[in-house]
Amino acid sequence: MKKIFGAKKDKGPPPSIQDATERINKRGETVDEKIKKLDEELARYKEQIRKTRPGPSQEAIKARAIRLLKHKRMYEEQRNMLYNQTYNLDQVAFAADGLKDAQQTMNAMKAANKELKGMMKTVKIEDIDNMQDEMTDLMDVSNEIQETLGRSYNIPDDVDEEELMGELDALESDMEFESAAVPSYLQPETDFDADLNLPAAPTRPAAVPAGGQEDELGLPAVPRASLRS
Repeated sequence: MKKIFGAKKDKGPPPSIQDATERINKRGETVDEKIKKLDEELARYKEQIRKTRPGPSQEAIKARAIRLLKHKRMYEEQRNMLYNQTYNLDQVAFAADGLKDAQQTMNAMKAANKELKGMMKTVKIEDIDNMQDEMTDLMDVSNEIQETLGRSYNIPDDVDEEELMGELDALESDMEFESAAVPSYLQPETDFDADLNLPAAPTRPAAVPAGGQEDELGLPAVPRASLRS
């Protein structure tokens, strides 16, 4: 049977959007080159028509130019069709890329959701509340220990503050009485002039004899008798 009808050929994978776009772009480039050549020929015919006198020759040149214009329009229509196909393929490629991105985002979110569920199984709100209560109890015990270690000894706890203030006032009265009982000659001397802010008495420099000599005590020296006397 295979010899008569032939074996079924395996179909290859369908072309991708990128392959189809590249193929259409190559066709568009070929059409653009043809249109460019036609423009160059039309420019030459236009120059010949300008230089040729009216007559059969000019009419023949015009007929060729008109034929080239028809070809150019045909190629331009083909190029527009190729541009439209490329635009459609670009739109499809954009939509496909968007779907791929959405699919990847969805897969990532599913994986994250699964991981969160696994973590939530290991963490319970009741355990957190119990831990907070235990921490509060431990802090209270720690404060009690600190207060116990910082307790002062030999000081009664039931001391009245008013009684302490009375003892302090009595101590200040005793100190004032002791300071008043000290005799005046034992009390430190005070500068009355300084307390009264009186100016100091003016001093006159001692007269110094003409000789200007003084003894060891600062008194005028006694003149010595001469050897002759």
